[in-house]
Amino acid sequence: MDARVIIAKIRHQQPLEDGELQWFANGLASGAVSDAQAGSFAMAVCLKGLGDAGRAALTQAMCDSGTRMKWDVAGPVLDKHSTGGVGDCVSLVLAPALAACGAFVPMISGRGLGHTGGTLDKMQAIPGLSVALSQSQAASVLAQVGCVIFSANAEIAPADRRLYAVRDVSATIDSIDLITASILSKKLAAGLDGLVLDVKLGSGAFMKQRTEAQALATALVETAVMAGCPTRALISNMDQPLVPSVGNALEVADVVAVLTGRVRGLIFELSAALGGEVLAGAGMVGSTSEGAERIAAAITSGAAAERFGRMVAAQGGPTRFVEQAARYLPKADVVVEVTAPGAGYVSVIDGEALGLAVVALEGGRQVETDVINPATGLSDVAPLGTWLARGDVLARVHAVCLDQAELVADRLRAAIRLSLDAPEPAPLVCDRIVR
Repeated sequence: MDARVIIAKIRHQQPLEDGELQWFANGLASGAVSDAQAGSFAMAVCLKGLGDAGRAALTQAMCDSGTRMKWDVAGPVLDKHSTGGVGDCVSLVLAPALAACGAFVPMISGRGLGHTGGTLDKMQAIPGLSVALSQSQAASVLAQVGCVIFSANAEIAPADRRLYAVRDVSATIDSIDLITASILSKKLAAGLDGLVLDVKLGSGAFMKQRTEAQALATALVETAVMAGCPTRALISNMDQPLVPSVGNALEVADVVAVLTGRVRGLIFELSAALGGEVLAGAGMVGSTSEGAERIAAAITSGAAAERFGRMVAAQGGPTRFVEQAARYLPKADVVVEVTAPGAGYVSVIDGEALGLAVVALEGGRQVETDVINPATGLSDVAPLGTWLARGDVLARVHAVCLDQAELVADRLRAAIRLSLDAPEPAPLVCDRIVR
């Protein structure tokens, strides 16, 4: 086997022999494949694709590059994964809500990728909280609380760990084959009884066109089902943040507001829809609507908040975090209001521009070695359809210094467009994929 030959075959769209992708995945895991070869492989797949069989083979190979987890729990093991969006913190709401409904949720999550935030980065905005858990540590938290959010350790899909970091800095993020293999290699290794996928569509997502999102959702569902994991997918609208903030600590604060009943909004609605799908797929409820009602009840009753607080404490965070989140979450040194230059309805939000603004505020990564500042970001982003008078707040910038804030303020004014005509409201859930 030779990495150069495999890369050349993909680039020229020649058939691969049995075992070549497994060899390459093992080489990623062991270091036998160099960073340059990993980047070339990612670019070749991004440009030329692998086809259905190749995608399934790469997914299985990356999963088999490490160990599979087993859980000794008295209930179904379920999970959710999002393909990434701006202001998307559904995982922090849905995991404890599912646990409150009797499921067990070992959520292996990722860090920020490109312009989108990462669940692990958000969790680590909470002081003392650790996401680097061994399988035995994760199993202990799962048994105690019903949910745990942690990173893939060196034993879980190590091939994906290498390739994921390369993709973030080599402009090879938006590949259906690489996204599918990355997501499912970790999820299949997690020993799940059911999975729901949130495939994002719109300005804040990687997929900007509906046909692209449908292709990705279909690839994910079919590949997972072929591997024996019951899976459903929703395609959800990402033309605006799901919460008013974009940035790690700021989004966690919004999550606490939802869990404690002070706010509902888009994140509440989408969490219920996704939870309804995975509960129904696992046979815990008779229908998706019944499942959605159970998730909504878990949130509004405070049961999900209680689980979230216990999870935070079990992973090393403050014991009363939910009750005292404002005390514990880091705050930026500078907060600047960005105001509307004229009157009108918020008609367009360039979500990708918002995400890149947070990266410029050091709230995301430009290279994989960058250290994130969890306090920076955007808050109070005016949602689509909001009427603003001249001088009303478009958003607030949380920055390290004034110069940084003013640079991002200019980007925000260009990213949020006003119109005298109110925009047509778009459905939050655009499509549903079930096999």
